[in-house]
Amino acid sequence: MMSYEKSILVAEGVTKSFGSHKALNRVSLSIPENSIYGVLGPNGAGKTTFLRIVNQITYPDSGTVYFNGEPLKQEHVAMIGYLPEERGLYKGMKVGEQVLYLAQLRGLEKQEARARLKYWFERLDIGDWWNRKIQELSKGMAQKIQFIVTVLHEPRLLIFDEPFSGFDPINANIIKEEILHLKERGASIIFSTHRMESVEELCEYIALLHEGEVILDGKLFDIKRKYKRNLYSVQLETAKGEAALAGLREHFQILSPRFDPLIGHLDFTVQLANGEAQQFLAKLGTTGSIIRFVETVPSANEIFIQTVQEKMGNE
Repeated sequence: MMSYEKSILVAEGVTKSFGSHKALNRVSLSIPENSIYGVLGPNGAGKTTFLRIVNQITYPDSGTVYFNGEPLKQEHVAMIGYLPEERGLYKGMKVGEQVLYLAQLRGLEKQEARARLKYWFERLDIGDWWNRKIQELSKGMAQKIQFIVTVLHEPRLLIFDEPFSGFDPINANIIKEEILHLKERGASIIFSTHRMESVEELCEYIALLHEGEVILDGKLFDIKRKYKRNLYSVQLETAKGEAALAGLREHFQILSPRFDPLIGHLDFTVQLANGEAQQFLAKLGTTGSIIRFVETVPSANEIFIQTVQEKMGNE
C-alpha cells in the first residue's frame, strides 16, 4: 500500500452505482492534513454520495478509502464530524437536551459535553436557547445548533456540506470565521458548496466532479494559474483616449475599451503573448500615466463553468 502520512483521507478508484446510475466512477482524491479541501460540482455530480461513503452511511461498490493511512473502518466515524446538507435535528426536543444527547453519542462524558457546549453557546451568542425547542428556532438558528453538534467532539476531519445554507450574510461570515479557526487549531476540512465566493475565501485545494468523475483537482492557486490567459486589466490617464487606443491597437490585442473624457481615464483589457509585458508597458508609458496594470486571474466560478462546459462539449 502507498504511504499517505501527509494525507488525512485518500480515495482510490471509488465507484458507486444505484441501479443503472453510476454516481461515482473510479474517483481518486487525496485530502492533505490540516487543509480546507473543496469538493465541487453541479447537482448530480456525485459530491454527496462521496461524502456519505466517507461517513460510512453507504459503501462503495469498488475502490478503497483510507483514513489516516488505514483502510476506512467503523471506529474512524468517531474521528469525523459531518454536517450534511439535509439537517437532522429532532424538532420537538429542547435544544439543551438534544445537544447533550448527541454529544454523548459521540463519546463525550456529560460533564465534558456541558463544558464544551457552554463554550460554543457563548462563542456563537446563543446562550438563552437551552430550553427552547428546535421547531421554535429560525432555520439559521437551527443551523448554528447543527454546526455545534458537528464540531463539539473535536474530530480530526470535518465535513461541511453547504454549511452556509439558511444563514444571512452576517451569520454566514461568523460560520466562515469559525471554520478558519478550526483549521488553525489543526482540523482537516472537506468543504462542499455551490457558493464559489466561499471557495475563493476558504479552500486551498479543490476537486471538481462531473457525472461521477473527477475532472479537475489540485491546489486552487496552481489551478488558477494554469487557467489564466495572459489577460491584464489596465487603466491609463490620458487626454487623448481615442488616439491612445488606436496606437495601442496597432501592436496589441485590446479588449473592452472604455474612455471617460471627463476624468481622462482609459480602461481596457489587453491579452499579451508570453514575453510581451515589458514591451507593452514601455509603449503604455509613452501614451499616458499608468494607474493600473494588473494580471486578471480567473475566478473559481469561471474555472468551474469553463471546465464543466468543456467536459460536456467533449461527450
